[in-house]
Amino acid sequence: MRRLFKKGERVRSKIDGKVMEVLRYLRNNLVEVMTFDLESREVRKKQVKEDTLSKAA
Repeated sequence: MRRLFKKGERVRSKIDGKVMEVLRYLRNNLVEVMTFDLESREVRKKQVKEDTLSKAA
């Protein structure tokens, strides 16, 4: 299993451009990430595929 990102690293979604933080790897190519929603001012966690992420500048 390849791991492109480390825990705590900031990544950017290729789909919507949001910056997220990597929480942990779940299984092959599936990553749990945390993002902050500015409109509702809450932290959200979701699971995305590793292929849809790139390193944030």
